[in-house]
Amino acid sequence: MSAQVSIIRRLAGWLGPLLGLAVVYALFGFVEIMRADDPQNALFFTWETVQKILRDASLVGVAALGMTLIIISGGIDLSAGYAISLCATVTAWFFREDYGTATALTAGLLTGCATGLLNGLLISGLRVVPFIATLGTMTIFYGIGLILSDDTPIRAFGKAPEWVLNLQTPYPIPDWLGVSSGVWVMFILSVLTAIVLRFTVFGRRIIAIGSNEEAAHLCGVRVSRVRVLVYTLAGVFIGMAGLFQFAILSGEGDPKSGMGKELRIIAAVVIGGASLNGGRGSILGTLSGAIIIMTIINGCVTLEIPTSYQQVILGIIIIAAVTLDQWRQRRSGH
Repeated sequence: MSAQVSIIRRLAGWLGPLLGLAVVYALFGFVEIMRADDPQNALFFTWETVQKILRDASLVGVAALGMTLIIISGGIDLSAGYAISLCATVTAWFFREDYGTATALTAGLLTGCATGLLNGLLISGLRVVPFIATLGTMTIFYGIGLILSDDTPIRAFGKAPEWVLNLQTPYPIPDWLGVSSGVWVMFILSVLTAIVLRFTVFGRRIIAIGSNEEAAHLCGVRVSRVRVLVYTLAGVFIGMAGLFQFAILSGEGDPKSGMGKELRIIAAVVIGGASLNGGRGSILGTLSGAIIIMTIINGCVTLEIPTSYQQVILGIIIIAAVTLDQWRQRRSGH
């Protein structure tokens, strides 16, 4: 009986975010139909809208994959937004200076790794609380971006190849892809991350540290080393998100473009069912959370809801998700 209950709870954890996504999408679609003078002119229930939502979700989703690992391990990263813009700025600088595609892309990804490594070393080496450490590095990354760009967006128009810029086109190029190539990158990285998290020793150690760090240490897990690796790996996803940001801006690196993105990234993970106390989370849930956020934003735009109200709605959803998580924690006795 207990095994059956466990299976049901696990299925609920997997299907809950997907059900939430379906409800949110349906809600905005039906509201648009009811408000339209001619229901046939409603656009939310179209494949083009789905393509755009998925494209918009790919940047947040890729960065949220790394954030999922961090949160499961019991950490947090407030620097993610400005780290993304720094990676995009570095990529744009290398393109502008004609270093070539391979060098520019590698530089952007390595910058992401460096930001994650710095966070990991501060947290594990200096024993700084993750909230404080990443709050500090958030400002550092923003400042470095401003210094590199001389407080002006770096424009590399005409320097980056089309296939790089096409990563974030609203609609796929070529058409047979179905969705933009950035969405496929997100899906592939999601599968790989899920495999690492669920079927490798490293993944089990991440979950163990988040569930009970002291017990993991007593079992022989090198907590500091694993935490540094987690933040560094998350930095790889930040670097990829920086490349997406560069593509969204059509070949431009703006140090200010990452402002507030860390909130959407963290929200995607929390809405997807991860616990801020660590030890629980899923890649499927995180993807669903990222798509839910972008469905809400696109739905608000379709219904002509002001941006200020969009932020209020998103904030309420985040609070509700965290409250639900805390209720589950109290009910389970943790």
